[in-house]
Amino acid sequence: MSRERVTLFDTTLRDGAQTTGVDFSLDDKKQIAGLLDALGVDYIEGGYPGANPLDTEFFKSRRTTNAHFAAFGMTKRAGRSAANDPGVAALLDSAADTIVFVAKSWDYQVHVALGCSLEENLEGVTDSVGAAVAAGREAIVDCEHFFDGYKANPEYALACAEAAYKAGARWVVLCDTNGGTLPHEIEAIVRAVAARVPGDHLGIHAHNDTEQAVANSLAALRGGVRQIQGALNGLGERCGNANLCSIIPTLLLKPEFSEKYDIGVTLESLRGLTKLSHTLDELLNRAPDRHAPYVGASAFATKAGIHASAVMKDPRTYEHVTPDTVGNVRRVLVSDQAGKSNILAELERLGVAVAKDDPRVLRLLNAVKEKEAQGYAYEGADASFELLARRVLGHVPDYFEVERFRVDVERRHNAQGELETFSEATVRVKIDGENLISAAEGNGPVHALYVALCKDLGKYQKYIADIELLDFRVRVFQGGADAVTRVLIEFGDKNGEHLNGETWTTVGVSPNLIDASFQALLDAIDYKLLKAGA
Repeated sequence: MSRERVTLFDTTLRDGAQTTGVDFSLDDKKQIAGLLDALGVDYIEGGYPGANPLDTEFFKSRRTTNAHFAAFGMTKRAGRSAANDPGVAALLDSAADTIVFVAKSWDYQVHVALGCSLEENLEGVTDSVGAAVAAGREAIVDCEHFFDGYKANPEYALACAEAAYKAGARWVVLCDTNGGTLPHEIEAIVRAVAARVPGDHLGIHAHNDTEQAVANSLAALRGGVRQIQGALNGLGERCGNANLCSIIPTLLLKPEFSEKYDIGVTLESLRGLTKLSHTLDELLNRAPDRHAPYVGASAFATKAGIHASAVMKDPRTYEHVTPDTVGNVRRVLVSDQAGKSNILAELERLGVAVAKDDPRVLRLLNAVKEKEAQGYAYEGADASFELLARRVLGHVPDYFEVERFRVDVERRHNAQGELETFSEATVRVKIDGENLISAAEGNGPVHALYVALCKDLGKYQKYIADIELLDFRVRVFQGGADAVTRVLIEFGDKNGEHLNGETWTTVGVSPNLIDASFQALLDAIDYKLLKAGA
């Protein structure tokens, strides 16, 4: 049987830009558009030319090779023609090949937001689409608040959709703007619309205010739409848009959809989805959602011992798809809930050869559980776990010994009379019987310790010269008078000379924040020396 084509419309660069804390630069937009184009989505909505200088500049030239390059804007204002509307003119002057007009389809919104008559609103839809088509552009109409409008006045909501279709719009998109409609409602309403506007001209734009944007998008597909709109990582206003990082693999990997529908993303390009998701977060300086479906670091992670044992025997017991289909990896986590299977799986991943019946495996398991009871978290600190494992197995040299360290923090006035905080650290280490003392200043006590520790390690200095502190996270593990502080520190190899640009995370735990940080710093240097072959 031939499969029907489902079109994917990405609005990361337009609706996604309304996410709290997200600010795309021009270079960000160019790079993300290129990545989306390579993924295989059909439309890339780049922004709102004329609304701000950045989007206007972005639309001065075409930014896609394969995907339709779409510009977003409003239908003409009431009381003027499309030819004399500056908003419509900005859209037609852009390099976009597709013009997306947003139009009110809820009679209440027409009166309140636009302040015009229902007939004038329909005229705005018809004339705006006509202007785009006359200019040789493809037109799309986003029927804003469609589902709320349909519930309030179905005939008027349908009239808006029909006006757009009859005027020549390639797609009429039904928007769940408030994100409050439920899947069964979406499917039923879409079926009613599809009786008036052909399904191969209908799209869905779902918001995630009830955590059902993906479900609503799939319900709309069952109801008859053949275009799905969404954003990478579910970016978007308020609670976000439908997450394309969930929708795309579901369409490709779940037989209910893959046997009926075809999309522009291939199984081959799907393998780059996890990397694409994380790249977007890196560009936005956001931590990736570890628990995101398909692409999260924990999406294929198993923590409980009995589950880990089952996964090692047959991954299908706890994996609904194979991780590598979306570019992710299976992880068997090491924690206080771990069993021997977790330990063995993690050792295998690290390339540490050990027999299943080796008594040291049980000793390592007990050591992990004891450490985690103290507050350590190895599931988020792979480097510290590897060091612990190799120490139990007897594979880590004693590179150096820290005899003592000291940190001073002083708040004082500088030469300009401004208050500043000054940190200085001194570290004394012993290497091959020789005592080395280093002192350094830093932006704070942890940074001062890091600089002092890396300043002079004698014969090991060449191995740590390019180490870089990337991130620092603190959590109070136990509250009250006997609170314990857990510190996770991420490091990088900035020149890539020894670890090929790898990053690694270590953990330290102590009632004293500085002591916990110093433990993590020591693990980071030991890990670097071990991996560099010192």
